[in-house]
Amino acid sequence: MEDVVEKFDDTLQFAPNGSLLQWSQWQLLDSVLPTGGFAHSFGLEAAIQARLVSGPEDLRTFVTHILENTGSLLLPFIYTLNASPNVETWYKIDKILDATLTNEVGRKASISQGSALLRVAAAVFQEVPSLKTMREMSLTSGAVRFHHAPIFGLVCGLLGLNAETSQKAYMFTTMRDVVSAATRLNLVGPLGAAVLQHQLAASAEELSKKWMNRPVQEACQTSPLLDTVQGCHGYLFSRLFCS
Repeated sequence: MEDVVEKFDDTLQFAPNGSLLQWSQWQLLDSVLPTGGFAHSFGLEAAIQARLVSGPEDLRTFVTHILENTGSLLLPFIYTLNASPNVETWYKIDKILDATLTNEVGRKASISQGSALLRVAAAVFQEVPSLKTMREMSLTSGAVRFHHAPIFGLVCGLLGLNAETSQKAYMFTTMRDVVSAATRLNLVGPLGAAVLQHQLAASAEELSKKWMNRPVQEACQTSPLLDTVQGCHGYLFSRLFCS
């Protein structure tokens, strides 16, 4: 691993800040970016079949718990990588998250989304050549599992987003993807989903501030039941989503 890090140190180049960089930051949050997020329901599909969620009010509670769990467990990883977007920190943090995620379904979803995000980011954001270098060398070395949250923080850091914006952006994309999954599962209509997402913004802001800027050592689960339900996704007889 030390040899790989040394190679990265020799090849990494950070693009200077500029007006065009802001367009890249916006594109990172665009749902059109093909990172595979819409293939996952964050356990919602399993929760519906387990009858934990059966209507809009249950959905509101579910999304709130998902946001709480996301903030407590994953924001510390985004914060750390955003502050130190380098290979050594990435490898270390990725291994910690891989050991932290005990839910196999959620773990595989994290790796799948993280791999897709880095692949797309390396191809799209060519003004940051280090993204492509990181991906190619990491694929060759096999020293990292490509979990989603650390890669999101890494990409945000390299694109110039600050820590607060990066963490709120992750909360936003999580909320957006869960609400989108609810629409495709016929739990709520498109207009109702948009209204619900807007209404949940205040909760998302409050939870973001609650769990923001914490070290990885403080990462924890706040909703173990949701983690358990998501782990049952693989046992569903019929399913629309990967997780």
